[in-house]
Amino acid sequence: MANNKTHLKNGNGSENGLKRELKTNQLTMIAMGCAIGTGLFLGSGLAISTAGPSVLISYAIGAFIVLLLMGCLSEMTVAHPTSGSFGTISEKYISPFAGYLVRYSYWVANVLAVGVEVSAIAVYMKFWFPDVPGFVWILLFAAVLIYVNATSVNTFATFEYWFSMIKISAIVGFILLGSYVFFGGSAQPNMGPENLVNAGGFLPFGWWGMWVAIFISLFSFLGTEMIAVTAGEAKDPDVAVPKALKATVFRLSTFYIITIGIMLMIVPWKSAGIEESPFVKVMELLNIPGASGIMNFIILTAALSAMNSQLYASTRMMFSLSRGNYAPAFLGKLSKQGVPLSALAISTLGIFLAAAVNALLPDSSYAFMMGISMFGAIFTWFMVFVSHLFFRKKWETAGGRKLPVKMLGFPYLTILGAVLLLSLMITTWFTGFKIMLQFGIPWLLFLSAAYFIFNKRRNNPEKNESDAILNKRVN
Repeated sequence: MANNKTHLKNGNGSENGLKRELKTNQLTMIAMGCAIGTGLFLGSGLAISTAGPSVLISYAIGAFIVLLLMGCLSEMTVAHPTSGSFGTISEKYISPFAGYLVRYSYWVANVLAVGVEVSAIAVYMKFWFPDVPGFVWILLFAAVLIYVNATSVNTFATFEYWFSMIKISAIVGFILLGSYVFFGGSAQPNMGPENLVNAGGFLPFGWWGMWVAIFISLFSFLGTEMIAVTAGEAKDPDVAVPKALKATVFRLSTFYIITIGIMLMIVPWKSAGIEESPFVKVMELLNIPGASGIMNFIILTAALSAMNSQLYASTRMMFSLSRGNYAPAFLGKLSKQGVPLSALAISTLGIFLAAAVNALLPDSSYAFMMGISMFGAIFTWFMVFVSHLFFRKKWETAGGRKLPVKMLGFPYLTILGAVLLLSLMITTWFTGFKIMLQFGIPWLLFLSAAYFIFNKRRNNPEKNESDAILNKRVN
């Protein structure tokens, strides 16, 4: 039993070598930066137009699901602070197959998201430089962020910290400006709390609209799980991870609900998805010069921040796959700075894939890439809940150390989180988000087939012997 305790305490030794340099404030800002993306600044109108004013309930329930998720993730991450994170944990406590599915799904989700973000950056730069070809900006910003990720984890964290600071400052500024509009006497007749009940009441699309908008709200929180990935390079994961997770969920929930509430009171909900961004509208009401330019800069920063963190996450997940023998061994090698450069190189494929898919499928490339990207992230969240159900029982049975943080209400709240998330995923089949499952289910089938074919070949004695003979001849 003593060996078992030691093994559980130390986590997955196969991922050793990464440098533990990240501090608590850096972990918090990285997670918040990942979650605060262009969706809040530009796409918030979609959630509002789906649920009306009841979107406030949608975001509150979404935040509750994330709170449950972070509770489970915090406990498991403190026990196993590795870069493979939820993938390594799924492998250890459910099965190698489960860990394989989680890590590859999360890896491809981030790889594709990198491609989408870098393509969007080219569009944003046209605001200032309309005559410069988009590929120039794609190559320029891709080169800069690849360099940032290749240097050291501390360089990455520093850049992400300031990217996040800009976005968070923009949200705080919006809240203050919005409050000034109401309480400073700048409000117009069609603005105010009455917008929450006008035009069909608080639930204009009924409970169904509110329920569907919960799924949309979850997109705003995607990225908070990044803390678990960065835990493999955190200075003191026992203290830093729980503290960062709690702070992230609380701040994001507060920011989103207050921001959406102000949007609803300034812009009538029926025009939320049609008119200009509410952020720009508030700045124009206060006669702030260059409102559109300021907004474009903030959105550009949001895209760069998302791309930076997604490149980091996909790199660490491929590193974990390699160390787990599910990818070529060279992808698990580290540079002198403790960075998996080969894993970083292959994770940049999303940049080139985005350009290729856009050329081949110009009308559906965005939907195609986002479909798999969204599925991979949500599937990972669902597997966190499932993993926790296995983790707690096995950890206690094996005599694992007493952890500084523990998920409350186990197993009931863990099951509740899994059921809510699974129900929302199934709901997408009956909405305009059906594309997520249309691409996600075939993706899982493809991964499953590849896994069993790979394992069959790996466990074939005759094949292994012939490979050994061939290698001897080559060498």
